[in-house]
Amino acid sequence: MSAHTQPAQWKLRQRVPVAAGEVATGVFGAGPPVVLVHGTPASSYLWRNVVPLLARHHTVYVWDLLGFGASRIASGAAPSIAQQARTLAELVDHWGLSAPALVGHDIGGGAVVRAHLLEGVPASRLALLDAAVLGPWNTPFTEHQQRYAEAYRTMPTDLFDDLVASRLRTAVHRPLSEEAAAAYRAPWAGPEGQRRWVDQVCAVSFEDTREAVGRLGEIAAPTLVLWGAEDAWLPTTTGDRLAAAIPGAERRTVPAAGHFLAEDQPEETARALIDFFAR
Repeated sequence: MSAHTQPAQWKLRQRVPVAAGEVATGVFGAGPPVVLVHGTPASSYLWRNVVPLLARHHTVYVWDLLGFGASRIASGAAPSIAQQARTLAELVDHWGLSAPALVGHDIGGGAVVRAHLLEGVPASRLALLDAAVLGPWNTPFTEHQQRYAEAYRTMPTDLFDDLVASRLRTAVHRPLSEEAAAAYRAPWAGPEGQRRWVDQVCAVSFEDTREAVGRLGEIAAPTLVLWGAEDAWLPTTTGDRLAAAIPGAERRTVPAAGHFLAEDQPEETARALIDFFAR
């Protein structure tokens, strides 16, 4: 796999049954284990250019959150942060990992913190990237969708696709290539994708991280808080506050990167993680 994996080549081929559905997963490389947890509205595709670099030093485990990418959530289950945290605990057990490094981006950061503090998932290190942990972290757009969910569910699909495309443009500092933009939009296409998008938006709540936030002072694992300098969704001051709330946390910023820092600056993101894990 090259450092710039093409979208057509990025496919998670393994499927793991879990309590709330079926998770698409992949394992790359060899070495100390690292689990990557993406956020919304992405999938493991976000990590495609980070994985080959990390895999030179680590065994890298990636997965699509339930309701995202190629993973499927069971009927009646909600793709909440609490559910993703429980699923992460199931996967760590499935993979037989004793204390992996856990990396969480956006709501994946909230899932990682909750899995570690509330689900009892041991971690050798934590890395929280533009993480949705400290509230308030819902953007005004997310709050609007939650308030008028039925309007978004019934919006004509072509207009909804335009809305998704517009939203994704604000997640990055550098313009997405046509190929990358199409890959990010693909899981949300058509009536089924539209339903999945609104379902995951409605399931996201700060209530799922509130209890974990109250216990951030208990984190003993070395922690890195890494943020895109140009994040238009969660300001860098949120990263400062998060680092201040975790004992001994290291705070770093990636220049010329937006909220999807692993998309904007994959080499710099990978380097920051590799340096942190090597200490």
